[in-house]
Amino acid sequence: MHKVLVVDDDKVLQDSVKQALLYHNFIVDVANNGKEALQACYRDKYDLVVMDVNMPEMDGISALTEIKKVDPSVIVIILTAYSNVSDAVRVVKEGAYNYLEKPISSENLVALIKRALKARSMIETSAFSAPRLSLGSTNEDQFVGESHVMQKVFNVIDKLAKVNTPVLIRGESGTGKELVARAIHFNGPRKDGRFVTINLAAIPESLIESELFGHEKGAFTGATERKLGKFQYADGGTLFLDEIGDVSPTMQVKLLRVLQEKTFTPVGSNRDVKVDVRVIAASHKPFEQMIKDGTFREDLFYRLNVLPVYLPPLRERKSDIPYLIDYYIKYFNKVHGLTISGVSEDSKKLLTNYSWPGNIRELRNVIEHAFIIESADQIQTTSLPEVLKKTSAAPVPEIEEDDNESVIDVDEIQESILEMRDEEKHKAPDGFSFGAVLNSKEMVMDFQVAKDLFEKEFIVWALKQNRGKINQTALKANIPKKTLLRKIEKYEINAKDYVNG
Repeated sequence: MHKVLVVDDDKVLQDSVKQALLYHNFIVDVANNGKEALQACYRDKYDLVVMDVNMPEMDGISALTEIKKVDPSVIVIILTAYSNVSDAVRVVKEGAYNYLEKPISSENLVALIKRALKARSMIETSAFSAPRLSLGSTNEDQFVGESHVMQKVFNVIDKLAKVNTPVLIRGESGTGKELVARAIHFNGPRKDGRFVTINLAAIPESLIESELFGHEKGAFTGATERKLGKFQYADGGTLFLDEIGDVSPTMQVKLLRVLQEKTFTPVGSNRDVKVDVRVIAASHKPFEQMIKDGTFREDLFYRLNVLPVYLPPLRERKSDIPYLIDYYIKYFNKVHGLTISGVSEDSKKLLTNYSWPGNIRELRNVIEHAFIIESADQIQTTSLPEVLKKTSAAPVPEIEEDDNESVIDVDEIQESILEMRDEEKHKAPDGFSFGAVLNSKEMVMDFQVAKDLFEKEFIVWALKQNRGKINQTALKANIPKKTLLRKIEKYEINAKDYVNG
C-alpha cells in the first residue's frame, strides 16, 4: 500500500482528505504545516504528499522545495484556496506533480493521486535491483534493466520528462523507442494531454501530409469531408513521429516549419493553424550519412536532436537478459493463466548467447512462443525456436561499458565514425588476397557459392584485423553492424576466435 502525508493547517479539510484516502486503502499520516511536513519526510519515506499552499511557519511552496531535496522521488500535489496561474506554474517548476484548486472533491483528488502514482511507477532507478519503466495506463510493457548503459537511459528520460524540448530517439528496431516516448510524456508537464503516435514509414507518401496536418473537404479526390490531422489532435500533448527518417525532403520542410513556428496549413486550406505540441521523433536511420547524401535536412536534424536518446541493442546489454526473461515469464503467466517458474539452465544459456537481431521485441515473442509449446513447469530448450539453437553457439561479444561514456553523446560518436570511415575507405586491403579465395578448394563454378565464400573469408579476415571486435570490424570494413552480425550467424563464425588477431 502507498503511504501519503496530508499537510494542512485546516483541521477539517485535513481530516476529510485523510478519511477519503483511508477509504481507498492508502496509509495516511498528517502534518499541520510545512515545517512539520519536512520533519516527517526526514523521519519516514512517503510515496506522496498532499499539501496546502498557505500555512503558518513554512508555506507549501517552501516546504515543497525542501522536501524535494530530502527525497526527489516523492510526488507532491499542491492545494490552494483560489485559482492562481503564477502559483500553478511555480509549484510545477519546483517539482510538484500537479495543482488542485479548493474546494476539492475526494473523487478528483483520489483520481489525481492514482494518476500521479502510475506516472511515477514509469521511472524507477534503484541501483540495487532491476529498474523498471512502465509505459502508461493501457500499455503493459516495461523497460527492465540493471546494466550501466540502461541506467544512463533512465537518467536521461527522467531529465527529458521535466522539460518541453523536441526529442530524437535513436536505436535499432525492437529496442523500445515508443516506450521511451511514452515514459517522457506520462512523466512530464503534458501528462494530462494526448499522446498521439504515427508511424511515418507505414503511410504512403501521398497521404502523409493529410495525416499530419489534416485536409479540407474537397482538397483532393476522395476528401469527402474535413479531417483533423495528428498535429491538431495532439494539441496540448505529445506527438510521436516514428521512423521520421523515412519522410521525403518536401515533408521535412513542413515539419521544420511546425517545430519552429508552431503553425501549419491543412491540405486544401488557406488558413494557418497554431498548435502547442511537443514532438518526439524516432528512427533507426543513420542521419549523419543521410545529411551527407542530401536525403535528410540538416536543420531539421539539429532541431530535433536537442537532447537525443540512444537505445542500445539487446546484444550490447546482455546482463539485462535474465531480468527481461524473468519479467516476461511473470507477464505471460498472468496473461495465459499459467504457472511456469522459469527457464532451464540450458535454455538460459541459449537465450543469453543469442545475438537478438530483433532486440526486446524478438525476446518477447520467443518467450511467448515457448509458453504456448511448453508443458513442463520450466521452459526447456525443446520449446525454443530452432534459430536460437543454430546461432547461439557463436555468441557475439558484449560491448564493454565505459563509465565515462554518455548515452546522449551521439553526435560526437557519429562524427568520429564518419571521420574514420573517410580515412579508411580508400585504403587497399592489407593481408587479404582475392586470389586465395578464387583458388580455394571449396570454389565451384557457381556465382552464389563464390559470393558466399568471398563474404565468409572477408569477414574472417576483417575480424582478425580487428581482434574480434564487432563494432570496430563493422566500422573499419564499412559493413552495417546489423549486416555483419547476420553474416556471422549465417557462416557460423565465432568472433571470439579472433581476439588475438
